[in-house]
Amino acid sequence: MRRTLSQALRALLRRLSRPVRHDTGRRGVVIHAYRGYGSRREVFLMGRVLRQPRFESLRRGAHDPSLVDFLRRIFRRGVRGAEVRAELAGASARATTDADGYFEICLQGDLGDLPGTGWQEVCILLDSPPEAAGAVARAPVYLRPAESRCVVISDIDDTVVQTGVANKLRMFWNLFFEDVESRVAYPGVAEFYRQLRDGASGDQGNPMLYVSRGPWAIYEILELFFQRHGVPEGPILFLREWGMTLQRPLPPPAKDHKLALIRGMLAVYDDAPFVLIGDSGQQDPEIYAQIVREHPERVRAIYIRNVGHGRDRDSAIASLAEEVAAAGAELLLADDTVTMARHAVRHGLVDAAAPALVRGERTHDEQVAQ
Repeated sequence: MRRTLSQALRALLRRLSRPVRHDTGRRGVVIHAYRGYGSRREVFLMGRVLRQPRFESLRRGAHDPSLVDFLRRIFRRGVRGAEVRAELAGASARATTDADGYFEICLQGDLGDLPGTGWQEVCILLDSPPEAAGAVARAPVYLRPAESRCVVISDIDDTVVQTGVANKLRMFWNLFFEDVESRVAYPGVAEFYRQLRDGASGDQGNPMLYVSRGPWAIYEILELFFQRHGVPEGPILFLREWGMTLQRPLPPPAKDHKLALIRGMLAVYDDAPFVLIGDSGQQDPEIYAQIVREHPERVRAIYIRNVGHGRDRDSAIASLAEEVAAAGAELLLADDTVTMARHAVRHGLVDAAAPALVRGERTHDEQVAQ
């Protein structure tokens, strides 16, 4: 049964206002830290420094503070030139925000004294502007465990989520106005990703890294989507701040930025093989083939979801698959997730039971959709 409009709107407001509800900043300046990834010697993370209005009197008198917090979010702006500092297990690194308030930090050092791997917390401190110095945030980062045997990088749009980048409004509708079980995710994808995370032995804890062509503004939406559909958590890295203005009415190109992100992931995990997952609708096959050209020994498999863009597109991907095979890797163009799982079993990436489990999740989704 569909939610009522008022229930859906309240859920949407609560989610979108969450980043500004618990304001630990100074003078309206806050740090929004995103999930990061790394190893015991190097950690990469991103975030944004924002100046947001307080609206304290409005919030005190509001019947629903989420509405006021949503307005605070609308009017917040990135802080250019802010200086931030990251600290973890005695290692420290600094960064300066760009014109939109974003920062990237690569924290290097001996992190061997940490009590474990998996999810850890990096402390992010704001050193300037002076009036806001002392603001603090905690950034969750995933450190690759010793049991891990590969790293998985997955696109999101049309790979995990059944929508194109131009159809985000439909995704929002499905996520907030339909039941939780609404078929927003591709059938079987959550189980397949859990199997890839756990690996053939069931306890590998392989890092799951996600990239998207969308803007940072939908970060919280996708976090909720992952939670509701049981997709394994991992850093969600977007390719760009859209920053559309009268001078820049269209989003900037994403291909080079996506390549840069993946190259950075290969650099952090320089001793690990990779599994790359994408779709046929955009440039994923071309980008992943470029990674194989640059690192022919590093890619174990490429899975491309066929989203149906005609024979010419299929032929182009087939040519890329031949090139990838000549370099020692495999590119599989698949119509469904079960086909990917079967291939992954043959290559020792997942347990032998994975295809049946993926098929079972798909069947459940199909029954719910009827």
